[in-house]
Amino acid sequence: MTPSESARPARGDSQTSEGEGAGPPPLHPFGLVLHHDGHWTHEGQPILNRRIREKFDRSVRYLPDQAKYVVQIGRFRGEIVVEEAGFFVRDVDLDRAGVILSDGSRDALDLESLRVSELDGAYLCTVKRELAPGGLPARFTHAAQAEFLTAVDEGEEGLVIRLGGRLRPMPPLLREIP
Repeated sequence: MTPSESARPARGDSQTSEGEGAGPPPLHPFGLVLHHDGHWTHEGQPILNRRIREKFDRSVRYLPDQAKYVVQIGRFRGEIVVEEAGFFVRDVDLDRAGVILSDGSRDALDLESLRVSELDGAYLCTVKRELAPGGLPARFTHAAQAEFLTAVDEGEEGLVIRLGGRLRPMPPLLREIP
């Protein structure tokens, strides 16, 4: 046995050196990018396979303790670079005042959190408030934004929308439909 082998803890030994065996390895970006418009690239190359893109969409997770987005598929977990939002609003449930997100989860639609993307005018809202102070951004897809806008109407004091059975004013930032 060499001196370095004797200094290394045996497999199963509870005493490990700092960081060794203390859980999963540290996360680092590995070239996977979720762009502001929802398309994926790996090391600059677009991911063209629809099923892979959909799997990645459903597999995005946010790790609050590390303030990082990852794609988690089975036991594999890799950090991703997110341009604007890690989640996308795929559908709007106006009757329940909610949104259906790209990871398959549902969340409340907080009308006051609606804002316009500085990149291209798409709507963003805040979701998953339990994961981060102030919540996380979710970007409306074209279809979800179009569905949302079909429910907007002219009221006595400006634009309004019926959410959860109640007529509510649109936030000041969104008083004009793009």
